[in-house]
Order: sequence, then C-alpha cells, then structure tokens
Amino acid sequence: MGYAKVLLGLLLVTALAATSTTQTKLKCSKEGAKCTALIEYVSPNNTNITTIQSLFQVKKFRNLLGANNFPTSIPSDKNVNAAEKIRIPFTCLCANGTGVSNRKPVYKVQEGDFMYHIAKEVFSGLVTYQQIAEFNGVMDPSLINPGQELWIPLPCSCDEVNGIKVVHYGMLVDAGSTVEGIAEQYGTTSGTLLTLNNMTDPSELLAGQVLDIPLPACSSHVSNNSLDYPFLLANGTYVYTASNCVKCKCDSANNYTLQCEPSGLKSTNSDWTTCPVMQCQGADGLFIGNKTSSGCNQTSCVYSGFTSQTILTSLVTESICPVPSSPPAPSAAWRIGFQGLGWNFFLFISIQLIFLSLHLFQ
Repeated sequence: MGYAKVLLGLLLVTALAATSTTQTKLKCSKEGAKCTALIEYVSPNNTNITTIQSLFQVKKFRNLLGANNFPTSIPSDKNVNAAEKIRIPFTCLCANGTGVSNRKPVYKVQEGDFMYHIAKEVFSGLVTYQQIAEFNGVMDPSLINPGQELWIPLPCSCDEVNGIKVVHYGMLVDAGSTVEGIAEQYGTTSGTLLTLNNMTDPSELLAGQVLDIPLPACSSHVSNNSLDYPFLLANGTYVYTASNCVKCKCDSANNYTLQCEPSGLKSTNSDWTTCPVMQCQGADGLFIGNKTSSGCNQTSCVYSGFTSQTILTSLVTESICPVPSSPPAPSAAWRIGFQGLGWNFFLFISIQLIFLSLHLFQ
C-alpha cells in the first residue's frame, strides 16, 4: 500500500511538472535586509480568518485585519469564501539576490498530501512545489511523509523603487489582466512593473503569476534604533506596534503621512504592567496623535519607535498656511496688444491736440 502511494505521487508530480507555473523569484538586492511585505492569498474553499492566520502563522490577529483594512470588531471566526482574496502580512528576508519569507510559514504534511497539492491548492500557487523542495532540501518531491514540516518560501522584496521606500505586494494575476491595467489600478507605471518582475514585454504576463506591486508607503519619523524599524505601512492599512500599545495607519488622504495614536490595549511586553507614557518632551499635555497650532505653525507629537524600556516620541512642526502664489507673468500676446494700444492712443491724443491748437489760434 505504501509503495503504491509513493508511485502514485511520483506519477502525479511527473505529469504536472510540464504544466506547473513558472517559479517566482522577486529581486531583493539588500543582502540580509528585513522588512514587512504583503502577499495575496486566494482561499481554495470556504474557511475563516483565524484558519488563514494559522496557516500563514501571522503572529497577531489584529495585524492580519489591518493588512486588509478590516474593522477591529470583526470576529475571529469571520467567514472567508472560496476564491476570496486576503492580504497576508509577513517578514521578508533578502538573500542571494532574492527575497523570501523569513522561515515562515511552516506547513505540517497531512495524510494524503502531495507537494504539488500543497503548493498549488493549499497555498494557492504562491510558490511552486519545486521551490518548496529546493528550500527544504527535499531531493525527491514525491517522497514526503505525514508530520513532516516544510518551510513555504513566499516571494517578496525589500528594495526601494525609483529611490522611494515602498511596501512590496505579491499579487496573484487574474485571467485577462494586463500590465497596463494593473499599473493604473495601483498607481504605478507599466515600465516599473516590467522592471521589477524581470519582464521584457507585457505579453509575458501570465494568469496565476505572482506579480511584484510597489505600494506607496507613508513617511514616518521612526528612528533606526527602534525595534520595529524599518517601519513601512502601505496606503489603506493599519498596524499595532510597540507591544500592542500604539496603533498606526496609512491613508493617502493624510498626504501619505503616518498617523499614530495610543491603542488603548493591554501591553504584550511582560516588563510593562501598563503601556508607557507617550508624551512629547517640551510640549505640556501633548501626547502621541495630538496637535497644537500657533499662527501658521502646527506642532504634532508623533510616534518615533520603541525600545524594550520605553516608547519614543518626537515633536514635528510644519507650516499650515497656504503659500501665496506670484501673479502670472503677462503673456507675449498681451504685451504685444498693450504696446499696440499705447501707440494708437498716443497718435489719437496727438491729433486731438493739433486740432485744438489750430482752433485756438484762429
């Protein structure tokens, strides 16, 4: 019986090898760099949000909600329909010119599993079975056993795009999609998408392909000694940080500036009985998320990161008065018209003076 199962698995893998999707490897040039990335998961059947959290081993349920901009009031057993798309947040690690999820998620092989099934169906084609085998040192993909643990190397990147920090989003391409349409949807250019995804022509786009999308990230004042640095949050998402004490969100309506405030939640730091005070020094009564105005200046108390001892804050002052614009320079046509009017007016006055003089000396 065991021999027949192994043989069946071998035949299945061999038959599907020719039809498997191209291996997705996203460029990541910063060796050893880590960042938060997103990837699109399409559930193969009806499930719930907690099951998806467990499958991808997302540490905080609220951050899975935040990646999808779901209300925090959503219950853990919220239904997710088959073929529904869910964004998964995870830590990306760059090595050898590419990026993969940092040793997570890990999948435990179930009775009757084949590696192709795990890659294509359980994880909706985000990786190929060849990649799973390669990253786990499995010489023969047909020989896996129940209880065996397999690291699923999700593709990702931490690179800047055109000199700008972004959140990389691995999107599963729908049938009928075009590079131009995707670029327009996500506010980028076709050229940028082609370059990021090692494509020379838009016709190379394939349904089911994981396409690297650079999502605009909100600017922040998080210092490089903070435990959550680099703090990159994509537009339309939120996250809980600083041991659950701070909630931050990114919204293009706020000019892509990070908005943070005390979460009101209990700290997950065992050394903090309560969340540390989040008041800015030099500003009486000004806490994270508060603002005060004086004339044209607006001062904000902003989140700057956290350490094992405290939460960091900064005072940021900016001008809120509109900058007066200079009157437009007269056009060439207007100047020419004015000059013509001036000469005609001068000639008219001169003739009138001559007639007046003749009339007076008669």
